[in-house]
Amino acid sequence: MKSLPYRRIGAISYAALLLFNAEAHAQSLETQAAQAAQASPADQASINALRDELNQRIQELDAIKRKLADEEANFARLSHALEPNKLDTERGTGGEDANGLPLGNAAPAAQGAAPAANAQNAQNPTNVAQQPAQPVGEAPIEDSRPPAVAPIFDQPGVLTPKGTLVVEPYFQFAYSSENQLSLVGYTIIPALLIGLINVSEVKTTTLTGGLAFRYGLTNRLEFEVRVPYVYQTNDTVARQIFTGAAANSVISSNGNGIGDVEMTMRYQLNEGGPDKFYYVGWLRVKTATGKSPFDVVTDCVTTCVANTTGTGLPLQQPTGSGFWAVQPGLTWLFPTDPVVFFGNFSYLHNFGKGESLTLVNGVQENLGHVQPGDIWDFSVGMGLALNEKASVSLGYDMDIVQPTSENGQTVVGSVREILGTLLIGYSYRLTPKTTLNFSIGAGLTRDTPDVTLTLRVPMSFF
Repeated sequence: MKSLPYRRIGAISYAALLLFNAEAHAQSLETQAAQAAQASPADQASINALRDELNQRIQELDAIKRKLADEEANFARLSHALEPNKLDTERGTGGEDANGLPLGNAAPAAQGAAPAANAQNAQNPTNVAQQPAQPVGEAPIEDSRPPAVAPIFDQPGVLTPKGTLVVEPYFQFAYSSENQLSLVGYTIIPALLIGLINVSEVKTTTLTGGLAFRYGLTNRLEFEVRVPYVYQTNDTVARQIFTGAAANSVISSNGNGIGDVEMTMRYQLNEGGPDKFYYVGWLRVKTATGKSPFDVVTDCVTTCVANTTGTGLPLQQPTGSGFWAVQPGLTWLFPTDPVVFFGNFSYLHNFGKGESLTLVNGVQENLGHVQPGDIWDFSVGMGLALNEKASVSLGYDMDIVQPTSENGQTVVGSVREILGTLLIGYSYRLTPKTTLNFSIGAGLTRDTPDVTLTLRVPMSFF
């Protein structure tokens, strides 16, 4: 359709050029005829020939004028049929968004009939003016969801569309090491200690694999269930307590099993848009399906309180916290071309309960009511799309862990801890329904794991 006006303009231009040449030639013939009228009678035959040619040119000139008028009328009809404002409503829709979901569904019948209609209009341009303008396909569906970024936090910002199931296998590797210093004895003066100084080095490796299931209840509400499986090893390098040994000993333990299952509900609070904030509120419930630190056997013989008969270390590693917890939070995203800024704010509350330790001989040592400290979480980051398939994100996550209490009193030695992690993530869309996400976390404080590697492969089914 777009090439028809250009062909009409060319025809009109050509006709105008012919008209100009014909008029110029006619004027030339009239001048020659006037000059010939003054000639001698012997040239009368030449005069008659010139007059005949002049009459013929005049007839051709009239024909060209009529043709030019017809072309101008056709061009006016085409210009009216192809108004610029109508082109926007006649374009189809197609393509996919960052999650591989279709933006619109053009009618197959309309798609198949369009090429034939265009071919017919090209052969008979007047049909364009006679036929009313019809929309081609459907108007694009406005996507009010936040833009996709490479995920580096536990809480994603892009929700699952209605009726879509996302199955996300994931794997995480975490390693941490810390030094522990314990003094057993008494001091006479501040500079003199009588007793033993025990320095131990603890190295912990945690491997977590599992599946996450997300389902879009509506375009702005989704539900997620996360089922982890944990394998953890712990190696403690220390001198044997109360023996004054000159060599270090290594105490190793490990454990594996299902971790704490999590359930999360997320809801997008507003529409958002370019240079506008998106807000996603969420509520996470953490169960106590994993093995608690209080469920494993310790190496204490008679007591772990004021222990003098062992290290107090567990003989098997736990796979969960042992406490139910609820965590409300808010995720925000701010897209401003070419980057997307995002962040999280949340508060996790643990529900305390009565606990006891299991000694080597199977005796249960009652500890009373144990209340783990609540956790404030803040995170901020930015994402950048490298192309239509790849993106990169950079962010910082910080947790403030409150002290643990026992029977209403703060446990001796328990203080507030700050966990800071620097994160960088990469995302690559393998297929329209499958994405590969990889992130690296580096601990910035002593209590944070030294390194964390996370691999996620979300797959959509709809």
